[in-house]
Amino acid sequence: MKDWIVPTLGAMMFWGLWGFLPKITTTYLNPRSAIVYEVLGAIVLAIAMLISLNFQPQVHPIGIGLAMTTGMLGFGGAFCFLTAVMTGPVTLVATISALYPTVSIFLAIAFLHETITLQQGIGIVLAIVAMILVAA
Repeated sequence: MKDWIVPTLGAMMFWGLWGFLPKITTTYLNPRSAIVYEVLGAIVLAIAMLISLNFQPQVHPIGIGLAMTTGMLGFGGAFCFLTAVMTGPVTLVATISALYPTVSIFLAIAFLHETITLQQGIGIVLAIVAMILVAA
């Protein structure tokens, strides 16, 4: 088995739960309050990770800037998701927002010069068509 399969399945499961739990959370908390508690949960895991690194994470100015930007983008996306799922059906909000990899794919092609096969391209187009059909 390829070494990336298990963490990929883990990401799928974590993000699957991540997409489901906010619908229940926003019945008890507004999105602004919910995001505060989400970040606190992330801080708990960040501290655990810091401990596992013996309080010596790698340091590189560009890497730190990119990682912090990624965190801010994730926070923004999570807040938008919480806001959407508070009033919208989780089945549609999760499905449409879960197509975020199409943005990553286009950016990877444009800026990292990655390539995709015809079969992968067809899959991406079908995912976009699926989003349009689900959102309609």
